[in-house]
Amino acid sequence: MSVLVVGMSHRTAPVALLEEATVGPDDVPKLLDEMLRAEHVSEVVLLTTCNRIEIYAVVDAFHGGLTDVSGVLARHSGLPLTDLTDHLYVHYAASAVQHLFSVSAGLDSMVVGESQILGQLRSAYAVADETGSVGRVLHELSQQALRVGKRVHASTGIDAAGASVVSEALADASRSLGREPGDLHGTKAVVVGAGAMGALAAAHLRRAGAGEVVVLNRSVDRAERLAAKTSEAGTPARAGTLDLLPVELADADVLVTCTGSVGIVVGREPVAAARATTGAPLVVCDLGLPRDVDPAVVDVPGVTVVDLETLQRRLTDRVDTADADVVAAARTIVADEAQSYLASQRSAEVTPTVTALRRRASEVVDAELLRLDSRLPDIDPAVRDEFVRSVRRVVDKLLHTPTVQVKRLAEGPDGDSYAQALRLLFELDPQTTAAVATPGVTGTSARPGDDVVAALGVELREPRADEEATR
Repeated sequence: MSVLVVGMSHRTAPVALLEEATVGPDDVPKLLDEMLRAEHVSEVVLLTTCNRIEIYAVVDAFHGGLTDVSGVLARHSGLPLTDLTDHLYVHYAASAVQHLFSVSAGLDSMVVGESQILGQLRSAYAVADETGSVGRVLHELSQQALRVGKRVHASTGIDAAGASVVSEALADASRSLGREPGDLHGTKAVVVGAGAMGALAAAHLRRAGAGEVVVLNRSVDRAERLAAKTSEAGTPARAGTLDLLPVELADADVLVTCTGSVGIVVGREPVAAARATTGAPLVVCDLGLPRDVDPAVVDVPGVTVVDLETLQRRLTDRVDTADADVVAAARTIVADEAQSYLASQRSAEVTPTVTALRRRASEVVDAELLRLDSRLPDIDPAVRDEFVRSVRRVVDKLLHTPTVQVKRLAEGPDGDSYAQALRLLFELDPQTTAAVATPGVTGTSARPGDDVVAALGVELREPRADEEATR
């Protein structure tokens, strides 16, 4: 069993394609269940954010697992698989671990170092766990990824500036209003959506000095809770339902939308009506995937739209020179953590072989003692007991060095070959080792073949290259 990652993100796909492939909250359990019922998948977690869709699956073979997972993605998006393959990336076994740890550290985010991904990973795991699609492998891997992400953020200060997609969008909004980036003092901001992104938007607006924040949401209770929290933090805030949008936009300076809904939430008409009333400029920050705001809003006079496409063009692969050392330190931590995790997994995987070897030795000793009893039935019990202890000590000493060494050697990239050598040398029954084995993330299944990679057209990170990279 090995871990397979199939996904697309702001690095590989345009926002328009991400919109078509994105999975709404209500659809996540359905897709998890569909993938779990596939022939080659035994565990699965689906991570979906405003700029990525990734599937982490435990599969029994690369070829079959890739076909199962990519097929579900294609069916959900309604797009032919050939339309997706140019934008998909694939990580397998060791490379999958390295990728997940990089994601948790914020190194693969649109805004490098943002910490919101930790909450998103935690939520993705929780949904999968509730759905019943998480087993031991993805449980251990997910928990370790969260620990690695926390360590990177705590050790490097990579998120010290508190940058995120929201903060970058609001920086663009400040510029559009003729202000310094991050300066929204005295402005009125309307936030549509009271989920995690809405809460983050309210927090950033408070830090930017917004004079008033209005939170609108389908569920007014959630809006009221967020507005109350914002008010307690020192920024006047009110709450309401989406029906109040035209009224609240009439004197607003900034509109931030981040609902996670499928379909347009803010149409052109209320925005145009609000602008017609005052003629003052309005900046619309559409951070939903799929988008919340009608694309036609961009044509309304006095309205500037900042969306994920805008941010994607500006932020992809941007790392400030001042942050280069911090990012390098974060990458080092990720590489070390991945190497350590993989080594521990490889060491754990050799344990069933060692256990089977010791069991085989014990069986041989027991058989010989039975022969002894049949040939010397009148042997003195004290002599027999001492003989038994001596034989077992000899066997233990003979097995000690090879079992300790094989566990140590198993931590290397070719660790499984040593376990295989033990199985061959001592003719250990594969069924015996399997009976005491537990699946890991670095087990050997079918190696990715050029035929499958060419057919699917995906970008593949093979295990060997990744293992070299983590040394």
